[in-house]
Amino acid sequence: MKRINRDLKVRKNFHQAKWDEPIIFELTKKGERGILVPKANSEIVDMVGDGVSKIPNGMFRDEAPKLPEISQARVLRHYIRLSQMTLGADVNIEIGQGTCTVKYSPKVNEQLARLPEMTEIHPLQDESTVQGILEIMYKTDIFFREISGMDRFNFQPSGGSQAIMVMAAIARAYHESRGEGDIRDEIITTIYSHPSDAAAPAVMGYKIIYINPDENGYPDLEAFKAATSERTAAFFIANPEDTGVYNTRVQEFTKIMKEVGALSCYDQANANGLLGVTRAKEAGFDMCFFNLHKTFSTPHGCGGPATGALGVLDYLVKFLPGPLIDFDGEKYYQNHEIVNNPYSIGKVRLFNGVAPVVLKAYSWIMSLGAEGLYEVAKIAVLNNNYMFKKLMSLDVVDAPYIVGKQRIEQVRYTIEKLYNDTGITTEDIQRRMMDFGMHYWSSHHPYYVPEPITLEPTETPSKEDMDEYIATLEHVFKEAYENPEIIKSAPHQSTCHQLNEESFDDPKQWAISWRSYLKKTTMQES
Repeated sequence: MKRINRDLKVRKNFHQAKWDEPIIFELTKKGERGILVPKANSEIVDMVGDGVSKIPNGMFRDEAPKLPEISQARVLRHYIRLSQMTLGADVNIEIGQGTCTVKYSPKVNEQLARLPEMTEIHPLQDESTVQGILEIMYKTDIFFREISGMDRFNFQPSGGSQAIMVMAAIARAYHESRGEGDIRDEIITTIYSHPSDAAAPAVMGYKIIYINPDENGYPDLEAFKAATSERTAAFFIANPEDTGVYNTRVQEFTKIMKEVGALSCYDQANANGLLGVTRAKEAGFDMCFFNLHKTFSTPHGCGGPATGALGVLDYLVKFLPGPLIDFDGEKYYQNHEIVNNPYSIGKVRLFNGVAPVVLKAYSWIMSLGAEGLYEVAKIAVLNNNYMFKKLMSLDVVDAPYIVGKQRIEQVRYTIEKLYNDTGITTEDIQRRMMDFGMHYWSSHHPYYVPEPITLEPTETPSKEDMDEYIATLEHVFKEAYENPEIIKSAPHQSTCHQLNEESFDDPKQWAISWRSYLKKTTMQES
């Protein structure tokens, strides 16, 4: 067995398992079964019936759902193979996920979430039988009030983007309650805030006004003033923005919003560098949200499960979706009064959010305490600025804005010089990094920073982990000059392949479900 060259700190012998694995619908074999569900015994039938005859005829399907028919052994092989073709915080050094934040999550929290007391409860159970999880959700609300300064939190939103949409809905309901719903139809955001800060309000029907940065990368205050008017409903911003630049003058922006009667909404999806340092309330915000699957160490889960914990000041509580969890001194209960009042925007999920995600965040916060959360912020900033200093010492790496000043929890770098010298793009580097078992993220589109890299180490990697990641990047940059073809043709050791990115812009080539795929292929064949 070859030893890894510890001096170079680049794992050149990585090779990921690669299976030519069909999707599970293509593996189906009619009549094959993984398990036979037993029929109800006579005692149960006598008590509640056969479970079928009481279903109204209108609720029966005309035909059985076309589910995969497959044996246990083949199901096991299928999903084990898929697991071997993934990267994540449990497999590789997870630094290159950029604004999406992937960190190591304590396994004890996973064990807690998988206890039968958690997995076997149902949201329609009598409240007396689920006091444990109601207490946890209530106390997590209290924690987030302290962390942010907000007066009430709701865990219904499925993630940050839905939380942003809920903030837009609350803004609309608030202005409608004041008779200004038809007038206030504009949302202001910045180009370096997360794209969902524009997209979600746009889905709600708002006109979006973008603020560009000034020469230092801060949102241009004069342009912001010019954009505000009696039509402004709210201001949505991430701070620090996706460049890692923190706007120290943000109170001036929120003060202007108050002067024109608009709301200020804080995207705190990534708050890793701010815990115990600054709060939304003191910055002048009326609403904020946190992604529990980012800052609060509940695994990202490849797009879910997730929770966008949404907080508001007291005068906006009546607009929240419900129910909320309350405590009467003896028991915890779901307070439905909020959703039944005429101001509430109504439910945004059928039940009260993703309970296991809230449980994991609660456990993480409890294990750290207030001082531990502050330590998380300090280490996240330290790690980020260590990596920043190391990468900025390389000739091919630069970072726009606030020259000589500290970034917060991430940085959006540029390798424009490398591209000009070699023709190698940031997407080329991204594919080559997969050959070393590492993730690398460029940027949201469009690329306002040319040939961008967005890196966020968080508090979890060690100095050795960061050194290995930096050494690997440096190795690939060197290849760009000495052997560019190996990068252009990458990846070689990974399961991923080169994509025709033009297909992403062509809806005719999209198929978001197996049924959609079959429909499209049938139409093409005919």
